[in-house]
Amino acid sequence: MCGIAGMVDGRSSSDEKAELIGRMLKSINHRGPEASSFFIEDAICLGHNRLKIIDLSEEANQPFHYDGLVIVFNGEIYNYIELKVTLQQAGHKFRTSSDTEVLCAAYKEWGENCVDRFIGMWSLALWDKSKNKLFCSRDRFGIKPFYYYQIGESMWFASEIKALKLIPGFNFELNTAQINRGLAFGWVENEQQTVYRHLKTLPAAHNLVWENNQIRINQYWDIDLQNIKKSTLSWEEKKETFKSLFMDSVKLHSRSDVANGICLSGGLDSSAIASAFCNLYPETKIKSFTIFFEGAGKVDERPFVKEVVKKYPNVIPYYYEPKANDVADLWHDAAYQSDVPIWGSSHLAGFFVMRLAKQNGVTVVNDGQGADEYLGGYLHSIYRILGTKISSGKFGQAWSLLNGVASRENFSSKKKFDFLAKGIAGAFSDEDMMLKLEYRKYQPLLQDEMSIHVAKKPGSKLDNFLYHLIFNTTLQPILYFEDRKSMQYSIESRVPFLNHQLIEFAFSLTDEDRISPKAETKYILRESVKDILPYNIYARKDKKGFVTPGEVEWLNGPLKHLLDIDVKKMDWLNAGVAKKTVNEYKAGDISKAALVWRIASLDYWLKNFN
Repeated sequence: MCGIAGMVDGRSSSDEKAELIGRMLKSINHRGPEASSFFIEDAICLGHNRLKIIDLSEEANQPFHYDGLVIVFNGEIYNYIELKVTLQQAGHKFRTSSDTEVLCAAYKEWGENCVDRFIGMWSLALWDKSKNKLFCSRDRFGIKPFYYYQIGESMWFASEIKALKLIPGFNFELNTAQINRGLAFGWVENEQQTVYRHLKTLPAAHNLVWENNQIRINQYWDIDLQNIKKSTLSWEEKKETFKSLFMDSVKLHSRSDVANGICLSGGLDSSAIASAFCNLYPETKIKSFTIFFEGAGKVDERPFVKEVVKKYPNVIPYYYEPKANDVADLWHDAAYQSDVPIWGSSHLAGFFVMRLAKQNGVTVVNDGQGADEYLGGYLHSIYRILGTKISSGKFGQAWSLLNGVASRENFSSKKKFDFLAKGIAGAFSDEDMMLKLEYRKYQPLLQDEMSIHVAKKPGSKLDNFLYHLIFNTTLQPILYFEDRKSMQYSIESRVPFLNHQLIEFAFSLTDEDRISPKAETKYILRESVKDILPYNIYARKDKKGFVTPGEVEWLNGPLKHLLDIDVKKMDWLNAGVAKKTVNEYKAGDISKAALVWRIASLDYWLKNFN
C-alpha cells in the first residue's frame, strides 16, 4: 500500500516539478513511510511513497522502470503469481518478486486491457515512453483513491486531496451540491464530483489516459445486469460455489510478506473472514482487533468475538475501548487526514481500530466491508423485496416476509407499520425517486433539489438497489474512510468480499438466495459458511453495524466544542434551520443527532482545512 502523486505539466521546469512533487509526497508520507522517490522526464513527473508489503527489497521500490515503462502504483494485484506464470510462458522476464513488475509486464502484453485480468485493488499511473502516453487506472470498486486536477493541457494527480491543494492556482471553490449530499446521506463523492468544484475523482472501474495533451476516460468493467444470467444451479450447488469463491478470495487476500491481521467485530462478515483464514492456515497465528463500548445501551461485541477465538485458538485477540480523552486527542488528526468532513462517528471510531493494529505490529488487516452491499445485509434491502411482492400481487408472501423481519427485530406496531409503508413506497418507486424522497426530508435546511440521477438498471428492485449501494451510495463513503483511517497508521486494509468474481456470481442469484423468505439477510453467505462459523454467530440474525456513542455522548462530551457553529461559513444553507437544529440538540433533543454531527463536522472542516 502506498501513496502516489504526479503531473503532466509542460509549463514548469524540472526544478519546479521536483519542488512541488517533493511537497506533495511529504503531505501523504503516512501512506508509505519506508521509501520515497520521483521520476521526471520532460513534462512527466511521477512520485511514490512506499509501504512494503510484497517483495520487501529496494529493487521493488517505485517509480519502477520496466522496458520503456515507468509506473507508480498504490494497491495490490492479488493474483500476480498466476499472472506471472502466464506472462513467463509468453516470454517475459522478471528481476523481482513484486506485483508491480507483473503489472508492467501485463501492460506490455495486453495493453490497457490488462486491468481486465487483475484481481485486486489499485490506483496507478504508468508512463509509456514509446507511445508518449500516461495510462491511469482505478480498481473495480474504488477501494484505492485517485484524484486529478486539470488546468488547460496540464494535469496533476494524487492519492489524497491534501496533496493536490498544494498545486499553484488550486481553486478552493466548494461544490455545495456534493456537500449537501454529505449532509443528507454521508456521501463523500458522486461519480467524478468531490467537495471542490474543480477537483475530480476517477470513478471506480475506470481508466484515464493522457495522450496528445488530452484526457480520455473510459469504463472498463461493470456489473452487467442486462446480461447476467440467473444461475440454474441447485441450492446446494449455489452454496458450494459461493463458498469456493469466498475461500479463494480470502486465500488471495492473505498473500503478503508481512504480518496479516483481522478487524473482527463479531458480526457475520468479519467472523466469516476469520473462520476462512483459520481453516486455510490452521497453523498460522493471526491477530484480531476489536473496538468495544461498555455500558447501558452501548454495543459491545466481545462475546461474539470470543466465540471465534474459542473455536479458533490461532486467533490472538486485542480489544480497546476508546475513552473521552482518546476521542478528544484523535479528533483533529483524523479530521485532517480525512480531507472531508467526517460524516459519521463510526468513521472516527474506525481510526481506533487501525491504531490498535499498528500498536501491535500489524501492517496488513483484512476487513469485512462490502458484503452488506451486494448480499442484502441492510434491513432496507427488504423494502425492495416487499415492494416487488406487493406490486406483483403476492400479498401473502409480502405479509409473511414483514412478519418475519418484525419478529426478529422485535418491532413495535408503529415500526412494523412504518416498515410496511416503505415497502409500499418501494412498490411504486425506482431508486432515483426513493433517493429524492429521502433527500427532501432535509429541506429546508438544504435549499436545493438533489442534483443526481440514479439510472434504472435491468433486473429486480433488489438488484437495482444493491447495484447502487455498491457504486453510488453506501459503499463508496465506507471505502473512502477505510482507506484514510488505515493509511493514517501506514496500514494496508484489504476487503476480501470485494472480489469481482464473487460479486458477479452473487448477482446471478435470486432475491431469495440473498434474503430468505423468513427475512434472513445475507442468506447465501450465512448458509455457505455455516460449517466453519461458530454456531452462535451463524445463529445471530440481528444487524448491529458499527454503532458508537459518538453522536450523543462524544458530541456532548469531549467534542462539545464542535457545537459552536459558525453558520456564516455555510451560507448556502438555511441558517435559521441550521441554528434551530443545533440549539434543539443542545437543549436535549437528540432526535436529529446524526444530522447535528454532520453540521458540526462540516463547520470544523470549513474552519480548519478549507
